[in-house]
Amino acid sequence: MVIRVLFVCHGNICRSPMCEFVFKDMVERMGIKDDFIIASAATSTEEIWGDVGNPVYPPAKAELKRRGIGNTPYTDFSGKRAVQVTRKDYDSYDYILCADSANIRNTTRITGGDPEGKIRLLLDYTDRKGDSIADPWYTGDFVTTYEDIIYGLQGFVRFLKEQNDIK
Repeated sequence: MVIRVLFVCHGNICRSPMCEFVFKDMVERMGIKDDFIIASAATSTEEIWGDVGNPVYPPAKAELKRRGIGNTPYTDFSGKRAVQVTRKDYDSYDYILCADSANIRNTTRITGGDPEGKIRLLLDYTDRKGDSIADPWYTGDFVTTYEDIIYGLQGFVRFLKEQNDIK
């Protein structure tokens, strides 16, 4: 069984691509990368011009590199470009994990609802249910964002293990 995970934030240049590539790094280190399809998307088109999205924001890239992420073909984020979430994504992914409540609201609007309960906050898999991942676009604090992401992803991995979806 392949687990399909889509991470969502406002612009798909900071939080959601950081989630995507940190999670790719985690599952690669765990030896289970083939059990996943992992991607990220935006709720807005602010970082997309025509059909071309902007790359990962340079300070987000720097934080990922500083943490040793991006050094394998699987975790290489150099070609990542912002894309917008679509209605079709709802059927394509098992988990649509958002950075904040505005992302949930906008993703639900774009996808036409959430009848299967797939759209959740990443931090809902922790003891910080309902909390947002700090937005470094506004805070400038990519360290706190990275730490929020790690915390949320660790909780998500625990959840998947409890569900017997991964070993």
